[in-house]
Amino acid sequence: MRAGGKLPKDYLDYLRSPSAENLIKMQNRHPKEWSAANSEAIQATLVEGDDTWVNKAKERLGDYNGPLVLIGGPPCQAYSLVGRARRTRNKKKLDEDVKQTLYKCYLRFIEVLHPTVFVMENVKGILSAKHDSQGVFPLIERDMRGDGYTLHSLVVENPSSSKDYVVHAEHYGIPQARHRVILLGVRNDFELDRGKPSLLTQHPEMTVKQALSGIPKVRSGFTRRNKPDCDWAEFIRNSAKMILSTPEGSSLESQLQPVLNAALPASQEAQQVEKDELGVYKGWFRGRLTSEKVLANHKARNHMSSDLERYLFCAAYAAKYHKPAKLYDFPIALLPDHKNAQAAASGESVIFADRFRVQLPDRCSTTVTSHICKDGHYFIHPDCTQCRSLTVREAARLQTFPDDYYFVGNRTAQYQQVGNAVPPLLAEQIAKVVATYLGNDVVGYFDSVKYDSE
Repeated sequence: MRAGGKLPKDYLDYLRSPSAENLIKMQNRHPKEWSAANSEAIQATLVEGDDTWVNKAKERLGDYNGPLVLIGGPPCQAYSLVGRARRTRNKKKLDEDVKQTLYKCYLRFIEVLHPTVFVMENVKGILSAKHDSQGVFPLIERDMRGDGYTLHSLVVENPSSSKDYVVHAEHYGIPQARHRVILLGVRNDFELDRGKPSLLTQHPEMTVKQALSGIPKVRSGFTRRNKPDCDWAEFIRNSAKMILSTPEGSSLESQLQPVLNAALPASQEAQQVEKDELGVYKGWFRGRLTSEKVLANHKARNHMSSDLERYLFCAAYAAKYHKPAKLYDFPIALLPDHKNAQAAASGESVIFADRFRVQLPDRCSTTVTSHICKDGHYFIHPDCTQCRSLTVREAARLQTFPDDYYFVGNRTAQYQQVGNAVPPLLAEQIAKVVATYLGNDVVGYFDSVKYDSE
C-alpha cells in the first residue's frame, strides 16, 4: 500500500544534508506540493463545546458523499497508567483534568460528519480511567453506540470485554510491545449491507536486533554537567574497570572485555547504513532508499558521565543475564542519589525499580513513548561499546518508520514525534482492513513478502 516511484533528488539531498538552504531549495522546486502540505496539515487546540474545527472539516468535505473514514483519538496523557500513578495523590485535580473528556471532541466530529467508518486509538489505561467516579471507556462505548455505530475489535471477532479491543503490536510484525486500545466503528446502516469487517492478521515478532540491523555504531557524548577530564574512550574503559571491581559487577568480565580491548566508536553520528540483515523487512525500512545508503537522524545524545556508568553496567548485565537490571542489582556506587534508589540498596521495595532499562536484542522492545524526549534511561542500547541511549533513528525503527521519513525540529521534538506516533507498519495493516471493508482491492506490505522457512 506504500506509494511507489522514486524520491525526488531534492529530498535525497535534504536527507543527506538537512540544511536550511536545501530545505528552501526543495520548497522552491516543488511549490505546489509544499503549499498543499501546508494547507492539509493544521495545528490547533480542540476545546469541548467549540465546533470551529468540526465545521472546518465539514467545509473541506464540501458536497462529497462517498465513503468517509475518520481516524484519530483523544489525548493519551490523561489515561496513561504511569501518568495517573504520579497524579493520584491529588484525585480532585485528576478528575478535573480537561484531557479526560476530550474524547467528546472526537465524538463531535463523528456526530457532525457521520463517517462510514472511524478508527480511534488510545493507551490501554483508558480501560481503567475514571472521571467523576465513572469509567471513561464505558462512557465512550455508550456515546458512540448512541450515535449509531457498532464497535468492532481488530483482534477478537466477538469482543466480550473492554480488553478485547487491545491490540498487541508485537503480534503484527512490530518490534515493540506496544499495547493500545483501537476501536473500529462502523455506521449501522452501512454494516447492515456489508456485515462485519475482518480482523488483523498476525505476523512473526520482530526483535530489536532485526529492527536495528544495518544501523552503524556511534558513541555517546558528555553533557556539560559532571564532565570528566579524560576523553570518552578512556572514561568508558575506566568505568568498565570500576564496575568489575564491585561485587555486583565482578561477574561481567566477558561482557566488558570488548570495552577494554576492542576499538570503540569514534563518532557520535553516522549518515550511511551498513550491510544489514533486515530480511523480509528490508523493503519496508529502506523502501525507496534501496539503492541509497543515506541514513538520517542517527546522532547519539550527550549524557551525564554518572549515567553513562549506569548504562554500561546495565548493558553488560543484560548481555549476561538476558534480562534488564533493576536498581536492586546495581553496585551501590552507581545508584542515583535520591530516596527511591537509595532505598533499593537496603532491599526495600521501590517503584520504578527498572528506571534504567536496556532494550534486549533478542526480543521486541518495550513501548516507545514520548518520554524518550526527556532522557534515555528506559531506552539504553544493548551494545556495551556504544554506551548510550537510542538515537532518534533507532527509536523510529522500533516504531517502524521507514528510513526515508525525516524528523524535523530539535532533537527533543524529533523524539516526541516518534514516541507519539502509531507504528506506521501497524497503521498500514489497519488501513488495509478498512480499505478492504469499503470494497477496495488492496495489497498490504506483508502480502508482497515471504518469510524465511523458520
